[in-house]
Amino acid sequence: MSDAIDPDRSGAGARHALSRRKDYGSEILNESDAAADPFAQFDRWLADADARGVYEPNAMVLGTVDGDGVPSSRTVLLRGFDERGFVFYTDRRSRKGVALAVHPTATLLFPWYAIHRQVIVTGRAVEVDDAESDAYWATRPYGSRIAATASRQSQPIASRAELESRVAELEQAYPEAGEVRRPETWGGYRVGPERVEFWQGRTSRLHDRLVYTRSRDGGAVGAWGIQRLQP
Repeated sequence: MSDAIDPDRSGAGARHALSRRKDYGSEILNESDAAADPFAQFDRWLADADARGVYEPNAMVLGTVDGDGVPSSRTVLLRGFDERGFVFYTDRRSRKGVALAVHPTATLLFPWYAIHRQVIVTGRAVEVDDAESDAYWATRPYGSRIAATASRQSQPIASRAELESRVAELEQAYPEAGEVRRPETWGGYRVGPERVEFWQGRTSRLHDRLVYTRSRDGGAVGAWGIQRLQP
């Protein structure tokens, strides 16, 4: 069966959207210019995205698979990275937290559309320790702490009013930010990458794709190798 859309069954708006095309320019991603490891290369691109005005350059699409094999995606914010991996925080009772407890493999996609770039990280997600979660929690604004405490993330609720009532109760009980302690169910995950792809959009869809993968010797994790993929 063809995957083409039947114009007789699609609206004019859909046909218009399908006909829109943009060329992605001529910026280059060469092996000779790439950093030796993906973290240094990501640091360069993240700084560049920020300098060029990309909105929320630390926003990333987190992909998980649940116990039934059903995939799901959502946008979260990168809150730190180093040679160990990429860190985000959430309620571990949420849909993503439940999925990661069963299948800890995850993907992260940084969609920097405005500058014709994306980065895709694939690896294993592990919980960060309590000390690290506490340290990040201490940097959060008062309102964010209250919201995280009030919300039972991903669980149904009867109305917005019920949630706002819960927030008001917490604000009355804990008027100072320092009084709002991190819930035990809230904390961080670190995605330790095994594969990181850097994608640079190019003219005529001849995009540059460089993939970093960890080399292994007898099961031990070694240095990073770089390979070019066809667009």
